[in-house]
Amino acid sequence: MELLSIIVPCYNEEKTVEMFFDELRKTLVGINYEVLFINDGSQDSTLEKLRELADSNLNVKYISFSRNFGKESAIYAGLTMATGDLVGLMDADLQHPPNLLPKMIEAINEGYDVAAAKRVSKKGEPIINSLGSKLFYKVFNSISSVKLVPGATDYRVMTRQVTDAVMRLNEYNRFSKGLFQWVGFETKWIEYENIQRFAGESTWSVGDLTRYSIRAIVAFTTLPLSISIVLGFIISALAFIYLLFIIVKYILYSDPVQGFATTMCVILFLGGMQMILIGILGKYLENTYNETKNRPIFIIKETNIDDK
Repeated sequence: MELLSIIVPCYNEEKTVEMFFDELRKTLVGINYEVLFINDGSQDSTLEKLRELADSNLNVKYISFSRNFGKESAIYAGLTMATGDLVGLMDADLQHPPNLLPKMIEAINEGYDVAAAKRVSKKGEPIINSLGSKLFYKVFNSISSVKLVPGATDYRVMTRQVTDAVMRLNEYNRFSKGLFQWVGFETKWIEYENIQRFAGESTWSVGDLTRYSIRAIVAFTTLPLSISIVLGFIISALAFIYLLFIIVKYILYSDPVQGFATTMCVILFLGGMQMILIGILGKYLENTYNETKNRPIFIIKETNIDDK
């Protein structure tokens, strides 16, 4: 029987992890599976809960990081350690309903390479998060050659071939949704309604989501750099036209050059544009800098994998 490895990143999930595993176990009756929990430097008792689950269930494995490296690092660590013929990825907060797993496995058996979940609504989420998500997908898909499916989640089941393809992309600055799309393969999307967290609160703030979106855009398109060049030409052309206008006006009407307020507005506008464009360039340099350091994507402090 094929082995299904399910990767579950965890950060401060002490209130949900046991309930999650109970629900998952009910869904996977008759299926050969392992659950690989990745403790991403939790500050609560998540690690203790995972130890207890591992002691009482042979299907449970866990990895605990030396600190918080972020969800993307947790996903990469899980993909590295998963040994299954099929590899699944889902969150521990029960917003990814376990009862979709049989449908995903069925889709794989039908010949699909990937079966992934897609939310068809943002019901229950803050309005600013919903609007921000829509804006991100529009901007990303309009400037990147990699097209994301609106509402797509990380919740999915992949064949070993797809998993190995993703693992070959060992870049430091990771955006998994984009990587999953970049490698291609045939995907079946399974729709579901948004589900509220079982307990606790999301650790993703508006600032975190904004930084994550910027990192995703920088990782998958260089168009902002080209836009910077175009803006430079446009602003230079407008400045030249305005200069000609002032010269002609002075020659024809002997009108002295005036307008302190206008001059200050132009200077501030150009200064602001320069700062923005330098910032865009800086983000790409930051990515290059992080990649060239070649630091590990994660560091394991504790695991039970070698014990089994």
